[in-house]
Order: sequence, then C-alpha cells, then structure tokens
Amino acid sequence: MTQRIQLSPGIPVAYKALIDINNQVAEAGRAAGLDPKLLELVKIRASQINGCAFCIDMHTKDTLKAGESQRRIFLLNAWRETQLYTDQERVALELTEEVTRLSETRDVPDELYQRATELLTPDQYKAVMWMIVVINAFNRLAVPSHAKLPHA
Repeated sequence: MTQRIQLSPGIPVAYKALIDINNQVAEAGRAAGLDPKLLELVKIRASQINGCAFCIDMHTKDTLKAGESQRRIFLLNAWRETQLYTDQERVALELTEEVTRLSETRDVPDELYQRATELLTPDQYKAVMWMIVVINAFNRLAVPSHAKLPHA
C-alpha cells in the first residue's frame, strides 16, 4: 500500500477540534440518557461501511472496554439479521447507514425519521446524528491517509 501523508495530525488545531467535538457529542449523548455503547456501535458501523480499518480497530477495542459483548460486535454488520440489538440501537444503526451513504440515499426517509423520533428523545436524536457526522469525518481523514493500525 502506498504510504500517504497522514491527515489526522496534519493540522493539529483542526484535529484537536474534531476530537473535542467527538467528546462533546459523547457527553451530550450521556446527558440525554444514551448508553455510551450505542454511540460506539454507531462509530463501528459507519467505519465498516467506509472501510476504515483504523477506526474499526479503535472503536471495537473501546466498545469491548465499555463492556460490550464480542458477539454483538462480531455481528454488527449483519445487525438486521439478529435480535441482539434493542429497538433504539436498531434505529441508530439504520440512521448511521442512511447518513453514511448520503451520496446514495440523498436523505433520511420520512418513515425512518418518524421511527427514530419515536424511539429517541430530541436530544438523543441529535447526539446520534452528530456522532454519525463526527465518525464519518474521522473516516474521511483515516481512509485516504492509509492510516496504519497501532501495534496490538
């Protein structure tokens, strides 16, 4: 694989701002009553779609440390085929897929928005949507940089 300029640390102030946004969104999610593991699942799922090995590696480790089961992480890319995820997690994962594929989907369908706002409070919805935006930004820095995995 061609070695690339690493974008994440390339503009330190911007990178720190993105990390700060991530932390603020995570805190907003906690304050809204979301299980932090739900937001980690969002990060993993978006990273799977975007093919970001660096972020998948990081967030699966973080999610395991937070107490998530290996089984639910292993089956995340097939979440629709299982009953392992709550209704709230399922709607967050569906939102993740729609927004991550925005160039294909063009929008969040009204039916999905309706279900999401029935299962998530407005503050929870905002936290989920912001986390989708944040992880997609990180993915878009790591993937074209060919970010190397840290040594296990």
